[in-house]
Amino acid sequence: MKSFKLEGIVIKRKNIGEADRIVTVFSKTYGKLQINAKGVRKIASRRSGHIELLNHGVFNLHSTRSIPILTEAVSLENFSLLKEDLKRIGSAFHICELVDGLCAENQANDEVFELLNNTLKKLSDAPKLADIIYEFEIEILKLLGFYKHTEHLKINTKALIEEILERKLKTRPILYQFSS
Repeated sequence: MKSFKLEGIVIKRKNIGEADRIVTVFSKTYGKLQINAKGVRKIASRRSGHIELLNHGVFNLHSTRSIPILTEAVSLENFSLLKEDLKRIGSAFHICELVDGLCAENQANDEVFELLNNTLKKLSDAPKLADIIYEFEIEILKLLGFYKHTEHLKINTKALIEEILERKLKTRPILYQFSS
């Protein structure tokens, strides 16, 4: 079997069984990729801290017939300032939901990766989160070919994204609860 390394940002995770976790990482080279992180929920796991949501890291993987298995992980940035504020982390979760929903698996897109990484950095210290979220929504829609308007009119991105995803967004209502 083949081993490979990728740099990416953890955008989603799901617990499987007693000790395992399926982690969705968005990377420059592979795009959105699901990874099987075996044993990371055990107390003695050295990898668990490196695969938390929003962590930017380098992941060594062992390819299998289905989902690659995580063998090693090292955090490059964990966006700790972002994780200290409820409004900021809610905004970051919303951005991760958009990347997970709008991007296809195994489709490399370095522009979306850079947009995601830069937006998470901006969210850490920006005074107006709503503006950053709106800019991200418009930019990701443009990069993925869903938004082709040449005039910059203020559109209802929520409705457009929900139409594309064919489902309601889970994180958007949470943002409005904390915005007051």
